[in-house]
Amino acid sequence: DTVRAMWAAFERFEFAAAAPLLHEDFVFEMPQSRERAVGRDNFIAINAEYPGRWRITVMRLVASGEQVVTECDVTNGEVTVQAVSFFTLKDGQIMHIREYWPDSM
Repeated sequence: DTVRAMWAAFERFEFAAAAPLLHEDFVFEMPQSRERAVGRDNFIAINAEYPGRWRITVMRLVASGEQVVTECDVTNGEVTVQAVSFFTLKDGQIMHIREYWPDSM
């Protein structure tokens, strides 16, 4: 539910609404581009300030305990890409996201 709520807030462009879903020690990583954001406020700011209006559709969500994986279609109306995100939760909040954006074929 927590991960779905985060994606729903992002889909509505209500990034600040997602902040309470993130743990105070939150970390975001994108290994392909070597990007890393430490802290929920930094992660929210990055997404709120990212150019364009990207829409997110959760295609698949798999959960086991405190681990959740989502596969999402992300589009700005001209380009559609897929993202795979690995979430770790702690105390009902998102503690860590490790995200991959595979190349489109």
